[in-house]
Amino acid sequence: MGFTELLDQVGGFGRYQWLHVTLISLPGLMMASQNLLNNFVSGIPAHHCSLPANHSLHNMSHQVDQQQLLKVFIPFDATGNRLHRCRRYVQPQWQLLAVNSSANVSELQTEECVDGWTFDRAEFFATTVSEWDLVCSLRSLKQMIQTIYMGGVLAGAIIYGSLSDRFGRRSVLIWSYLQLAVLGCSSALSPSYTTYCIFRFLTGMAVSGIILNGVSLKVEWIPTKVRTLVGTLTSFFFTFGQLVLAGLAYWLRDWRKLQLVVCVPHFLFFAYSWWYSESARWLVLNRQSEEALKSLHRVARINGKPEMVDKITLEVLHSNMKKEIESSQSRFTAYDLLKTSGMRRISLCLVAVWFSTSFAYYGLAMDLQKFGVSIYLMQIIFAAVDFPAKLFALGMLSYLGRRVTQAMCLFLSAAIIFANIFVPTDLQTVRTVMACLGKGFTSASFTTVYLFTGELYPTVIRQTGMGFVSTMARVGSMAAPAVLILDEVLPALPSLVYGGAAVIAGCFACFLPETLNVPLPDTIEDVEEKWSGHPHRQQEGVSLKEGATSKEDIVDSGGVASKEGVALKELTEIEGIGLSAL
Repeated sequence: MGFTELLDQVGGFGRYQWLHVTLISLPGLMMASQNLLNNFVSGIPAHHCSLPANHSLHNMSHQVDQQQLLKVFIPFDATGNRLHRCRRYVQPQWQLLAVNSSANVSELQTEECVDGWTFDRAEFFATTVSEWDLVCSLRSLKQMIQTIYMGGVLAGAIIYGSLSDRFGRRSVLIWSYLQLAVLGCSSALSPSYTTYCIFRFLTGMAVSGIILNGVSLKVEWIPTKVRTLVGTLTSFFFTFGQLVLAGLAYWLRDWRKLQLVVCVPHFLFFAYSWWYSESARWLVLNRQSEEALKSLHRVARINGKPEMVDKITLEVLHSNMKKEIESSQSRFTAYDLLKTSGMRRISLCLVAVWFSTSFAYYGLAMDLQKFGVSIYLMQIIFAAVDFPAKLFALGMLSYLGRRVTQAMCLFLSAAIIFANIFVPTDLQTVRTVMACLGKGFTSASFTTVYLFTGELYPTVIRQTGMGFVSTMARVGSMAAPAVLILDEVLPALPSLVYGGAAVIAGCFACFLPETLNVPLPDTIEDVEEKWSGHPHRQQEGVSLKEGATSKEDIVDSGGVASKEGVALKELTEIEGIGLSAL
């Protein structure tokens, strides 16, 4: 009997688990706001060069309206349909107002916007773009804000993933709430572009801490049979958060107010996060069994199982997790994710899946203004498509398993991205619908990979593993906007890159082991026993699995090695010999 059975004895998925999962999932409403905030905070309003401050109308014999005045000072762009955003005439061209004017405007001398820009306030009242003039030659700085933020998310995945395996999920999660609340609100007061970017980087680190530790703390306190349902349903908090973001952005339309409103709730999350119980699995494996026992007793009381307080003692806890306790005496690093064959296969496949999922997702979701529709409406549409996509993923996760769902979501998203290449640009509605479908499947892929990763990595190194593979997701999210520049070379090239990456990742997903209805692994040995690609392979005459229960025995017993197996010391020695030969 292992920790899973102990969890069933204290109530399974009872009152405590309902509260625990709900409270940890609530911040997901604001996580969407953080990840997609740049669409609105750094939205690009319609703009043109400001008119010269010394222009005069005293010699005009008739009244000139604003549109006529703009025609005199601002040329049209290459399309001829709108005013140029980055150039103006050196001298006012009054002759252009004549009814029969035949002036060749292409020969008229123009200059850059030396007096700054005038921004339209119909869609946005104020953004970082309008406040710091991040247009024309400085337009790349607008996207740099998102890249820097994702760089912070990347750094947070590396740093907080490792720290939580050392100091616990609960402690790092509480700190991340506070960091996001304080630094997020501070970014709303940024006096300069540089200061804002620094705050966004640190905010991104906190976002990683919240997401990674929230997922692990949820997974480690819920029974195996409900993990799929809980994992998928809680992902809807992120989907609702996208709708919340659209509503807040439409209501406020001021980047400082929006930044403040989406960060203030984290003070509330920080306040109630002290109620969380630390993962009992982590406590036991880090030689804090007394605290783990207190947590189990607390859960039993909340779940209406007070009689289990006397039945579950330290002796019972230790006897049930003897193997895991002995295995946890050594410290683990990221190197252990690649050290053994089973862990190496899992890690390399997950790296490809995380990178491509994030790469395609943010490539579609971070450029809403290109669709020619209201940015607020596009945000709602992109959020709404997540509902059927995730329900589709839930059904597949429960009946077909994680591996099939992961691969199918990636292949379908790739197929839709490729298909969109052949849709004519004048069929903007069709292209938008296709993009929404592609975004829906990448969102379903995200839902699947978060759950899948938490189930594949063992407890002793789960957070380090989550941090390791999600690092590639952040690299993907940082690279996605840069790929959009390739449309200047070939309009279809970004879609080819996004779709190609999804196809490759889908192939990698096919090599991941299935975890449907399989208990969470607690040690690296558990992973190797269950999912090693070569369970009976001989290494210099010594089998890596020598003395262990056979693969068939493991399957017959529900994926958990029996207590009558070989002693941990013998397994460790054999594994060491096998690894030396790799």
